[in-house]
Amino acid sequence: MTFTTRFAPSPTGPLHLGHAYSALLASDMAAHAGGRFLLRIEDIDHSRVRPGWEAQIYRDLAWLGLSWEIPVMRQSERLGTYHNALKSLWDRGLLFPCTCTRRDIKAAASTPQEGVAPPMGPDGPVYPGTCRPDTPGGPWPPPPGAALRLDMARAVSTLDGPLTWQETGAGPSGKTGALVLDPQPLILECGDVVLARRGMGTSYHLAVTVDDAAQGISHVIRGRDLFAVTPIQLLLQHLLGLPQPVYHHHRLIRDVAGKRLAKRDNARAIRLYRDEGRTPGDIRRMVGL
Repeated sequence: MTFTTRFAPSPTGPLHLGHAYSALLASDMAAHAGGRFLLRIEDIDHSRVRPGWEAQIYRDLAWLGLSWEIPVMRQSERLGTYHNALKSLWDRGLLFPCTCTRRDIKAAASTPQEGVAPPMGPDGPVYPGTCRPDTPGGPWPPPPGAALRLDMARAVSTLDGPLTWQETGAGPSGKTGALVLDPQPLILECGDVVLARRGMGTSYHLAVTVDDAAQGISHVIRGRDLFAVTPIQLLLQHLLGLPQPVYHHHRLIRDVAGKRLAKRDNARAIRLYRDEGRTPGDIRRMVGL
Protein backbone atom coordinates (compact mmCIF):
# COMPACT_ATOMS: atom_id res chain seq x y z
CA MET A 1 0.00 0.00 0.00
CA THR A 2 1.25 3.49 -0.86
CA PHE A 3 2.04 5.62 2.18
CA THR A 4 -0.75 8.21 2.09
CA THR A 5 -1.39 10.86 4.69
CA ARG A 6 -3.26 14.13 4.96
CA PHE A 7 -3.50 17.49 6.66
CA ALA A 8 -7.10 18.36 7.49
CA PRO A 9 -7.57 21.90 8.82
CA SER A 10 -10.86 23.65 9.53
CA PRO A 11 -11.27 27.13 7.98
CA THR A 12 -12.36 28.71 11.26
CA GLY A 13 -9.31 30.83 11.98
CA PRO A 14 -5.65 31.38 11.09
CA LEU A 15 -3.17 28.53 10.94
CA HIS A 16 -0.57 28.78 13.70
CA LEU A 17 2.78 27.17 14.46
CA GLY A 18 1.10 23.99 15.69
CA HIS A 19 -0.63 23.58 12.33
CA ALA A 20 2.64 24.27 10.54
CA TYR A 21 4.38 21.52 12.50
CA SER A 22 1.64 18.96 11.81
CA ALA A 23 1.42 19.76 8.09
CA LEU A 24 5.20 19.83 7.59
CA LEU A 25 5.68 16.58 9.53
CA ALA A 26 2.98 14.80 7.52
CA SER A 27 4.44 16.05 4.23
CA ASP A 28 7.99 15.12 5.29
CA MET A 29 6.95 11.62 6.33
CA ALA A 30 5.10 11.07 3.06
CA ALA A 31 8.08 12.32 1.03
CA HIS A 32 10.48 10.09 2.97
CA ALA A 33 8.29 7.06 2.22
CA GLY A 34 7.82 8.02 -1.44
CA GLY A 35 4.13 8.45 -0.73
CA ARG A 36 1.30 10.96 -1.08
CA PHE A 37 0.37 14.05 0.92
CA LEU A 38 -3.27 15.13 0.67
CA LEU A 39 -5.18 18.15 1.90
CA ARG A 40 -8.74 18.01 3.22
CA ILE A 41 -10.83 21.00 4.27
CA GLU A 42 -13.01 20.13 7.26
CA ASP A 43 -15.71 22.76 6.81
CA ILE A 44 -18.80 21.11 8.32
CA ASP A 45 -19.22 23.65 11.14
CA HIS A 46 -21.10 26.23 9.09
CA SER A 47 -21.49 28.61 12.02
CA ARG A 48 -17.72 29.11 12.30
CA VAL A 49 -16.43 28.59 8.76
CA ARG A 50 -15.38 31.66 6.75
CA PRO A 51 -14.34 31.56 3.04
CA GLY A 52 -11.46 33.90 3.72
CA TRP A 53 -9.88 31.47 6.15
CA GLU A 54 -9.92 28.67 3.58
CA ALA A 55 -8.10 30.88 1.08
CA GLN A 56 -5.60 31.78 3.80
CA ILE A 57 -4.94 28.09 4.47
CA TYR A 58 -3.90 27.57 0.86
CA ARG A 59 -1.62 30.64 0.93
CA ASP A 60 0.02 29.67 4.21
CA LEU A 61 0.70 26.07 3.19
CA ALA A 62 2.05 27.08 -0.21
CA TRP A 63 4.36 29.61 1.45
CA LEU A 64 5.67 26.85 3.72
CA GLY A 65 6.67 24.98 0.57
CA LEU A 66 3.97 22.33 0.69
CA SER A 67 2.15 20.95 -2.32
CA TRP A 68 -0.84 18.65 -2.46
CA GLU A 69 -2.98 16.80 -4.93
CA ILE A 70 -5.92 18.46 -6.65
CA PRO A 71 -8.87 18.50 -6.21
CA VAL A 72 -8.95 19.12 -2.49
CA MET A 73 -11.61 17.19 -0.60
CA ARG A 74 -14.11 19.47 1.17
CA GLN A 75 -16.42 17.95 3.74
CA SER A 76 -19.27 20.34 2.91
CA GLU A 77 -19.52 18.59 -0.46
CA ARG A 78 -19.84 15.11 1.06
CA LEU A 79 -23.04 15.29 3.08
CA GLY A 80 -24.67 12.58 0.96
CA THR A 81 -21.86 10.17 1.82
CA TYR A 82 -22.25 10.88 5.54
CA HIS A 83 -26.02 10.46 5.22
CA ASN A 84 -25.52 6.97 3.76
CA ALA A 85 -23.15 5.97 6.55
CA LEU A 86 -25.60 7.20 9.17
CA LYS A 87 -28.49 5.31 7.59
CA SER A 88 -26.50 2.08 7.58
CA LEU A 89 -25.90 2.47 11.33
CA TRP A 90 -29.53 3.45 11.93
CA ASP A 91 -30.80 0.39 10.07
CA ARG A 92 -28.75 -1.79 12.44
CA GLY A 93 -30.25 -0.14 15.52
CA LEU A 94 -27.00 1.55 16.51
CA LEU A 95 -28.19 5.18 16.43
CA PHE A 96 -30.88 7.10 18.26
CA PRO A 97 -32.14 10.71 18.06
CA CYS A 98 -31.35 13.06 20.92
CA THR A 99 -32.84 16.49 21.64
CA CYS A 100 -30.77 17.23 24.77
CA THR A 101 -28.87 20.49 25.00
CA ARG A 102 -25.42 20.78 26.55
CA ARG A 103 -27.06 22.24 29.66
CA ASP A 104 -29.48 19.29 29.82
CA ILE A 105 -26.60 16.83 29.63
CA LYS A 106 -24.58 18.55 32.32
CA ALA A 107 -27.58 18.72 34.64
CA ALA A 108 -28.61 15.10 34.07
CA ALA A 109 -25.07 13.78 34.38
CA SER A 110 -24.67 15.50 37.75
CA THR A 111 -27.85 13.98 39.24
CA PRO A 112 -28.34 12.61 41.84
CA GLN A 113 -24.95 13.67 43.19
CA GLU A 114 -25.60 17.39 43.26
CA GLY A 115 -22.41 19.40 43.20
CA VAL A 116 -20.35 16.54 41.77
CA ALA A 117 -18.90 17.20 38.33
CA PRO A 118 -20.09 14.74 35.66
CA PRO A 119 -17.50 12.35 34.16
CA MET A 120 -15.68 13.91 31.23
CA GLY A 121 -15.05 12.21 27.91
CA PRO A 122 -13.32 13.33 24.70
CA ASP A 123 -16.34 15.46 23.73
CA GLY A 124 -17.11 16.90 27.16
CA PRO A 125 -19.48 15.51 29.83
CA VAL A 126 -20.28 11.86 29.16
CA TYR A 127 -23.86 11.58 27.92
CA PRO A 128 -26.10 10.08 30.66
CA GLY A 129 -28.45 8.30 28.25
CA THR A 130 -31.47 10.57 28.66
CA CYS A 131 -32.90 9.97 25.15
CA ARG A 132 -31.54 6.46 24.62
CA PRO A 133 -34.48 4.12 23.84
CA ASP A 134 -34.90 0.66 25.32
CA THR A 135 -35.69 -0.66 21.85
CA PRO A 136 -33.78 0.84 18.89
CA GLY A 137 -35.29 1.59 15.54
CA GLY A 138 -37.96 3.78 14.04
CA PRO A 139 -38.57 5.36 10.65
CA TRP A 140 -35.76 6.98 8.70
CA PRO A 141 -35.06 9.85 8.60
CA PRO A 142 -35.31 10.65 12.32
CA PRO A 143 -37.14 13.74 13.58
CA PRO A 144 -35.68 17.05 12.34
CA GLY A 145 -33.87 19.11 14.91
CA ALA A 146 -32.43 16.10 16.73
CA ALA A 147 -28.83 15.02 16.96
CA LEU A 148 -27.96 11.39 16.21
CA ARG A 149 -26.01 9.51 18.85
CA LEU A 150 -24.22 6.18 18.70
CA ASP A 151 -25.62 3.67 21.19
CA MET A 152 -22.19 2.82 22.52
CA ALA A 153 -23.20 -0.30 24.45
CA ARG A 154 -24.90 -1.81 21.39
CA ALA A 155 -21.95 -0.81 19.19
CA VAL A 156 -19.42 -2.39 21.54
CA SER A 157 -21.52 -5.58 21.65
CA THR A 158 -20.79 -6.10 17.93
CA LEU A 159 -17.10 -6.61 18.69
CA ASP A 160 -15.67 -10.06 19.27
CA GLY A 161 -12.55 -8.88 21.04
CA PRO A 162 -10.42 -5.86 21.96
CA LEU A 163 -9.66 -2.97 19.63
CA THR A 164 -6.10 -2.97 18.33
CA TRP A 165 -4.10 -0.49 16.31
CA GLN A 166 -0.56 0.43 15.36
CA GLU A 167 0.80 3.64 16.88
CA THR A 168 4.10 4.94 15.52
CA GLY A 169 3.98 8.15 17.53
CA ALA A 170 2.92 8.17 21.17
CA GLY A 171 -0.07 8.97 23.34
CA PRO A 172 0.03 11.41 26.27
CA SER A 173 1.33 8.68 28.59
CA GLY A 174 3.89 7.46 26.07
CA LYS A 175 1.90 4.52 24.70
CA THR A 176 3.27 3.40 21.35
CA GLY A 177 3.63 0.35 19.13
CA ALA A 178 0.95 -2.32 18.80
CA LEU A 179 -1.78 -1.12 21.18
CA VAL A 180 -4.66 -3.16 22.56
CA LEU A 181 -7.74 -1.57 24.10
CA ASP A 182 -10.57 -3.22 25.97
CA PRO A 183 -13.64 -1.65 24.29
CA GLN A 184 -15.85 -1.85 27.39
CA PRO A 185 -14.48 1.40 28.92
CA LEU A 186 -15.79 3.22 25.85
CA ILE A 187 -19.26 2.92 27.36
CA LEU A 188 -18.33 4.77 30.56
CA GLU A 189 -15.48 6.97 29.33
CA CYS A 190 -16.88 8.13 25.97
CA GLY A 191 -20.59 7.33 26.16
CA ASP A 192 -23.09 7.74 23.35
CA VAL A 193 -21.09 10.11 21.16
CA VAL A 194 -22.80 12.35 18.60
CA LEU A 195 -22.40 11.22 14.99
CA ALA A 196 -24.65 13.88 13.45
CA ARG A 197 -25.05 17.28 15.03
CA ARG A 198 -28.15 19.42 14.63
CA GLY A 199 -28.15 21.30 11.36
CA MET A 200 -24.79 19.83 10.38
CA GLY A 201 -25.60 16.38 9.00
CA THR A 202 -22.49 14.76 10.46
CA SER A 203 -19.88 15.18 13.20
CA TYR A 204 -16.11 15.14 13.45
CA HIS A 205 -15.99 11.47 14.46
CA LEU A 206 -18.10 10.23 11.55
CA ALA A 207 -16.74 12.56 8.87
CA VAL A 208 -13.05 11.99 9.62
CA THR A 209 -13.52 8.22 9.69
CA VAL A 210 -15.43 8.09 6.41
CA ASP A 211 -13.13 10.58 4.69
CA ASP A 212 -9.88 8.87 5.70
CA ALA A 213 -11.19 5.69 4.07
CA ALA A 214 -12.40 7.55 0.96
CA GLN A 215 -8.99 9.18 0.49
CA GLY A 216 -7.11 5.92 1.03
CA ILE A 217 -5.26 7.30 4.06
CA SER A 218 -2.74 4.69 5.21
CA HIS A 219 -1.18 6.83 7.98
CA VAL A 220 -3.03 9.38 10.12
CA ILE A 221 -0.54 11.94 11.40
CA ARG A 222 -2.02 14.35 13.93
CA GLY A 223 -1.56 15.95 17.35
CA ARG A 224 -1.41 14.01 20.59
CA ASP A 225 -4.51 15.87 21.79
CA LEU A 226 -6.56 13.63 19.47
CA PHE A 227 -5.18 10.37 20.87
CA ALA A 228 -8.24 9.94 23.13
CA VAL A 229 -10.70 9.92 20.23
CA THR A 230 -8.84 7.22 18.29
CA PRO A 231 -10.78 4.32 19.90
CA ILE A 232 -14.07 5.92 18.81
CA GLN A 233 -12.85 6.09 15.23
CA LEU A 234 -11.52 2.54 15.38
CA LEU A 235 -14.96 1.39 16.49
CA LEU A 236 -16.61 3.27 13.62
CA GLN A 237 -14.18 1.68 11.16
CA HIS A 238 -15.30 -1.71 12.45
CA LEU A 239 -19.00 -0.83 12.28
CA LEU A 240 -18.78 0.59 8.75
CA GLY A 241 -16.40 -2.04 7.37
CA LEU A 242 -13.65 0.50 6.65
CA PRO A 243 -9.88 -0.09 6.57
CA GLN A 244 -7.81 0.86 9.59
CA PRO A 245 -4.84 3.20 9.06
CA VAL A 246 -1.66 3.37 11.10
CA TYR A 247 -1.73 6.26 13.60
CA HIS A 248 1.08 8.65 14.46
CA HIS A 249 0.19 11.11 17.23
CA HIS A 250 2.89 13.75 17.50
CA ARG A 251 3.96 16.19 20.17
CA LEU A 252 2.15 19.49 20.51
CA ILE A 253 3.66 22.91 19.95
CA ARG A 254 3.19 25.00 23.08
CA ASP A 255 3.73 28.61 24.11
CA VAL A 256 6.33 29.72 26.64
CA ALA A 257 3.90 28.93 29.48
CA GLY A 258 3.50 25.35 28.22
CA LYS A 259 -0.04 25.91 26.94
CA ARG A 260 -1.13 24.19 23.71
CA LEU A 261 -1.59 26.65 20.85
CA ALA A 262 -5.10 27.38 19.62
CA LYS A 263 -6.51 29.46 16.77
CA ARG A 264 -7.15 32.32 19.15
CA ASP A 265 -3.36 32.63 19.48
CA ASN A 266 -3.14 35.06 16.57
CA ALA A 267 0.30 36.23 17.66
CA ARG A 268 1.63 32.87 16.48
CA ALA A 269 -0.27 32.87 13.19
CA ILE A 270 1.82 31.80 10.20
CA ARG A 271 0.68 34.84 8.22
CA LEU A 272 2.10 37.22 10.79
CA TYR A 273 5.50 35.53 10.78
CA ARG A 274 5.54 35.81 6.98
CA ASP A 275 4.59 39.50 7.17
CA GLU A 276 7.48 40.06 9.61
CA GLY A 277 9.91 38.74 7.01
CA ARG A 278 10.48 35.29 8.48
CA THR A 279 11.19 32.43 6.06
CA PRO A 280 9.80 28.90 5.83
CA GLY A 281 13.17 27.74 7.16
CA ASP A 282 12.66 29.92 10.21
CA ILE A 283 9.28 28.26 10.83
CA ARG A 284 10.87 24.81 10.57
CA ARG A 285 13.48 25.77 13.14
CA MET A 286 10.81 27.21 15.46
CA VAL A 287 8.89 23.94 15.51
CA GLY A 288 11.94 21.71 15.68
CA LEU A 289 12.03 20.25 12.18
